[in-house]
Order: sequence, then structure tokens, then C-alpha cells
Amino acid sequence: MTKTNRNITAIGTMPDLSRVPAVDTVGVNERAARFQSRSIKNEAKREALKLTLSMIDLTTLEGMDTPGKVRQLCYKAMHPHDSLEGIPHVAAVCVYPTLVATARKALEGSGINVAAVATAFPSGQASSRVKIAETKFAVAEGADEIDMVISRGKFHAGEYAFVFDEIASIKEACGDAHLKVILETGELSTFDNVRKASALAMYAGADFIKTSTGKVPSAATIPVTLVMLQAIRDFYFETGRRVGMKPAGGISKAKLAWHYLVMLRETLGQDWMTPDMFRFGASRLANDVLMQLVKMDTGRYQSVDYFSID
Repeated sequence: MTKTNRNITAIGTMPDLSRVPAVDTVGVNERAARFQSRSIKNEAKREALKLTLSMIDLTTLEGMDTPGKVRQLCYKAMHPHDSLEGIPHVAAVCVYPTLVATARKALEGSGINVAAVATAFPSGQASSRVKIAETKFAVAEGADEIDMVISRGKFHAGEYAFVFDEIASIKEACGDAHLKVILETGELSTFDNVRKASALAMYAGADFIKTSTGKVPSAATIPVTLVMLQAIRDFYFETGRRVGMKPAGGISKAKLAWHYLVMLRETLGQDWMTPDMFRFGASRLANDVLMQLVKMDTGRYQSVDYFSID
């Protein structure tokens, strides 16, 4: 990908949203449908499966989460399937802030990041002061990554400067931790809103933009992810800064993940085909990837009883 480096708006400066291009809904849906018709050659499937596994954020975000459950998830993150040789571990384990220290200790020395949801996840309905305090707490407990949610009510009210400033404040509170900004695209209603929210997040300092919390019925889709990838591409052309992407929610099958990877490769290029730049927020996906790898080795699917329930 060739970068034009126009530097229309400095990072950390509120962008002029009137300059954000309108989204061609028909064009996006048609292009997204073409990605879903692609196939991967058999010889490339194993590498695609391994890449997918390495991009997963294993997640547990339930009110009944316990330290024991988190430790179990961390063990799975480090040992996806001990009978399969040469497979990678996942990218991160994502938990609530109060369980970050447990995950940090369980993953010590593994190279797997600890991610924490923050800012009153999943609703975002808290004061900025509370959100900043929660973010600082998670980082102090050992979080490498913070997944924040934007204030969708403020966005729909047209208070874009508030949304921008809040993201920038959370980014500052993150310190050295990476910031993933969740747009909750199912609540943004239109592709144009998704495009605007993506621009706000990136110019405010997001290291990743993320589709969803996984807590609303409409989560990640290929069309909405394409809109966000195109926003990342244009942001890179304007600033020279690479921002990562994380579709989350509803991606449970390896075949669907491959469609996302094809779309990623054709929209942003090879530089984004790494866990540092692309993640799947989809714990169930890990089991299907492992089942597919076993199938390639043995010619048959392993029973689901052999896999832990995430």
C-alpha cells in the first residue's frame, strides 16, 4: 500500500467530520458479498488456521466470572491443544479489571497479553471521571490492553467533541497500554455513523478500533468491518499511522474468519496480517479452528467434548 501522507488533520486533533466521505451502502454490501464467495486452497488452509488462532482474544466477561475460571481460560490460551504440534498461542486473554491481576499471574512468561474491558463496559454509562479511574486501575493491575466503549448516547446526540475528548482522556490514562475503542456498531444504525465514529476514535489516539462488545444482538458483520477497514486505510493515507482492527461477536467458525482475513488482505495489505494489527474477539472460534486442524491431521473431527467451554 502506497501512503500519500497528506496530514490533513493532526492526531490528537478533533477531525472535521464534514470531510468524512459518505458510505456507498450498495457498494459496500456488494463487495462484502464477494469476499464471502472466496475459497482458500487446501495447502493454504493450515497456515490460515494457525494465523486465525494467533489473532484471537480469548474472553470471559460474565458477572459470575471467578479467579478459577480466569486461570482455566489462561491455561487454554497457553495450551490450545497439546497434541497438535507447531500451533501458536492466542494473542490475548480479555477479562474485567478486577480479574486482571489473576490473569497477569497465570500468563506470566507466556507472551500472551492481558486485555481488560473498561469505561463501564458494555453500556458506557458512567462519568468520564469513573471511566478514567477504572482504566488506570486496570493498567495498574497489569493490563497490556484496554478495550473501552464509546458513549453512544453522546454520539447520537451529535456531541462528537465529547466523544473525542473522552477517548483522548482514556488514551492518556492507558499510559503504555494499547487502547482498543469499541464503537458498538449495532447501536450506530448506519454505515455513515460507523465511518464517523471510526474517524473520531483514530484521531483521538486509538491503537485499534473494534466493532462490538458482544453484548448486543447485532455484533460484527463483514459489511460493517469493511467500512471500518476502509476508514483505517484512509486514516493511514492521511497520517502514516497504522491502526489495528478487531471484529468481535458472532464469529465462531473458521470458514467465516477466513473471509475476514481475505477482506483484510485485499483492503489493507500484508502489513495488517499479524496479531499486532488484527484480532478476533471470538472465544468460540478457537474451538472450531482446533477442530479443523485435528481434521486436517487425522481425517476426522474430534468430539466437542474434547474442548473446553469458554
